[in-house]
Amino acid sequence: METEKKQVQMETPQGNLILGLVILFSVVVIVALIGILAVRPDPIDIIGEAEAAEYRVSGKVPGRVEMYLAEEGDQVRKGDTLVIIDSPEVEAKMRQARAARAAAEAQNQKAIHGAREEQIQGAYELWQKAQAGEEVYRKSFERVKRLHEKGVVSTQKYDETEAQYKVAVANCKAAKSQYDMAVKGAQEEDKAAAKALVDRVDGVIEEVNIAKAERYLLSPVDGEVADCFPKPGELVGQGSPVMSIVDMTDMWFHFAIREDMLRDITLNSEFDIRIPALGNGTWRVKVTYIKVMASYATWRSTQTNGGYDVKTFDVKARPLGGIPTGLRPGMTAIVVR
Repeated sequence: METEKKQVQMETPQGNLILGLVILFSVVVIVALIGILAVRPDPIDIIGEAEAAEYRVSGKVPGRVEMYLAEEGDQVRKGDTLVIIDSPEVEAKMRQARAARAAAEAQNQKAIHGAREEQIQGAYELWQKAQAGEEVYRKSFERVKRLHEKGVVSTQKYDETEAQYKVAVANCKAAKSQYDMAVKGAQEEDKAAAKALVDRVDGVIEEVNIAKAERYLLSPVDGEVADCFPKPGELVGQGSPVMSIVDMTDMWFHFAIREDMLRDITLNSEFDIRIPALGNGTWRVKVTYIKVMASYATWRSTQTNGGYDVKTFDVKARPLGGIPTGLRPGMTAIVVR
């Protein structure tokens, strides 16, 4: 018994030493593992957001916002009247155009119907008067001519009488032309010019009518009213946006991804995303667009330092199988790895 006790006493310090070494080695291993896990970088999440097609509603006519027929958040249909613009200038142009139309039509009717009966009668009487004068001067000239041939009348008197007769003949022809013109009416060129003037004014009226229709701003698509920019009564210029409409049926996800993380993301590739606002589910998306994002800094190589400049790419992905229920523009999307 004494021998066995002595043997156990001799073995106990060695056993304790071995146990201590094992514990120490275990502690070292655990500390090393903790250090490795602590210094290892966490995986980088690729995060984007949902976007939707947005349309700006603007008009061709400047004026003031008279009334909004839809508010932010309202659902609208394509062709719905959204805004009414008050434009007094359009109404003033319409009055001017109508006055010009009346004047042009009067000119056209005058060219079509020709001179009035009073004008025709006056031209006829002037022609008859000229004919009577021509007859008188003709007889006088013939008489003076016979006397001149007999040597009774001087050559000067003969020349004077001949000149008077020629003037009377010319006056008679001119009066006849005026009468014929009054009877026939305006020339074809004058009629065409009057008709063209009417057509021109009609074009102005049509243009003003189009401008009046542009006072009513319509929705270009089915969607949701996102913003109303000016307040009622405020002045808006030609082409200035008045309202924005978001098409909730045309949505996608936008990611800004570094090029060293694009290894598995290529055009037409598919991957899963998680939308925290919609719960823990995942949705499948397909890449439809990849393009390098604009850089406003001067690019320079850093290869001498053992690295290189990393560019960021704009990536768009559209959901497969329809847009997730409840998805709104601006919601965060996280790529599932």
